[in-house]
Amino acid sequence: MTPPPGWYRDPSAPHQERWWDGTAWTEHRRAPEGFGAPVPPPPQPVPVPSAMGGGTGPRRPGGGRHVKAAALTAAAAVLVAAIATGVVLLGEDDDTGPTARTPPTAAASTPPAPRTGSPSPSEPSAEDPTVVEDQLNGITFPLPAGWVRPQYVAVDDVMMTTDGTYDCPGDGGVCRHGLVISRTVTANAESSPEALAKQDIEDAAEDAYGRDALGSERFGGIESHEAVGSGPVAVAGRAGYYVRWRVTTAKGPGGYVQSTVFPSSVGTESPVLVRYVFDAGEDGPPLADMDRITRGIRPVGDAGTGGGVGSSIGPSL
Repeated sequence: MTPPPGWYRDPSAPHQERWWDGTAWTEHRRAPEGFGAPVPPPPQPVPVPSAMGGGTGPRRPGGGRHVKAAALTAAAAVLVAAIATGVVLLGEDDDTGPTARTPPTAAASTPPAPRTGSPSPSEPSAEDPTVVEDQLNGITFPLPAGWVRPQYVAVDDVMMTTDGTYDCPGDGGVCRHGLVISRTVTANAESSPEALAKQDIEDAAEDAYGRDALGSERFGGIESHEAVGSGPVAVAGRAGYYVRWRVTTAKGPGGYVQSTVFPSSVGTESPVLVRYVFDAGEDGPPLADMDRITRGIRPVGDAGTGGGVGSSIGPSL
């Protein structure tokens, strides 16, 4: 910032003061009377008519005492401000060089804004809104459009649900058009993904469309089922197996259930069971989402693993 016009310490002679006109040093100098006083340079004689005839003679403006008093008062004020803000004076003893026009440096009147900083690269990034993570089994699921993370769901291993609820058509309660559940298979002598998937599909159908844990038949009970797909499938780079049923219920449109089993990529590689529950009918989610979710399952931290052995999931229905 360029200081305003005023008297400042002469950079070429620190024992005296020199007038700064706001853009450059002038030739006016004086002995220090008040450090940094913003007063005008010494007044110049003004030609006036002479008292003796028509000539002119030198005349100085009147009110000298008032000017000097005002200058001293202003000098004292500027001196206090200069001490408080730490005015730094720069310059060299060379009126012809670049430094001859170097103004006295004044301290900034506004302190710099505090630095807010940026997050450290080691800090965790924000949660990916398109992915759901199963930390226990070390896998992530893609979150399709129209699906959300579970809210107000009593079962801990529910990974995602379709958005919104509706009144169950049977014994009442709240139902959702789609669910995806992930859990570790324990207390089972079988380790084959095919055997485990075939064992689980009946329980998956009953839990979804038969009697719930309280004995209520939310869809009026299961009337029949039809196996509509099964076979090997690659999940998170591991060879697994799936079985899919179409379930008909006494009330409502029924739906599809699928049991998919594959070895975990973490720990003891215990089998991981993923269940899908999709309502049938126009209100249910697209059945193709079942295959898209399966293909999109990845080990935690791996955005590219997929496919491989048995990557085909069978025909879309």
